[in-house]
Amino acid sequence: MSQFCEVCGKKPQVGNNVSHAHNKTKRRFNPNLQKVRVQLDSGEVKRANVCTRCIRSGKVTKPVK
Repeated sequence: MSQFCEVCGKKPQVGNNVSHAHNKTKRRFNPNLQKVRVQLDSGEVKRANVCTRCIRSGKVTKPVK
């Protein structure tokens, strides 16, 4: 599973782990992705990997059961 949001396109970012001795090693900051059922504009329902920011802001419409 590739780590990107299907709504906004958010992807992992790169940074450093910094120890107490200030040693730096590379690390990844992954977006908080959730697999959610999404209702498209055409009325079709499908599963999508969506970041929690898009879910909270209302960019994703969940289907009514």
